[in-house]
Amino acid sequence: MIHSNTILSRMQVLDSRGNRVGFVDRVLPDNEIKLTRHDSPDGLHHYIPLDWVAEVGVAVRLNKCCAEIFRDRA
Repeated sequence: MIHSNTILSRMQVLDSRGNRVGFVDRVLPDNEIKLTRHDSPDGLHHYIPLDWVAEVGVAVRLNKCCAEIFRDRA
C-alpha cells in the first residue's frame, strides 16, 4: 500500500518502463495525483489514481506504461 504522504510536490512521475509522465502538482483527497500542467503537451492538468503507483522513491513509478496511462484516462 502506497502512503500518499510519501508523494511530494514536484516529484517526477515515471511509467513502468521509466518514461517520464510528468511531475506531481499535489495529491488530492480523492486518492489521485494531480500532475503539473507546465510540461503537459496539451497545457492541462492530468490525474493519476494512486492505485497505479507501484513504488515511491526519488520518483513516483507507476505500474502502467505511457500508452496505457493516457488511453485509460481519455
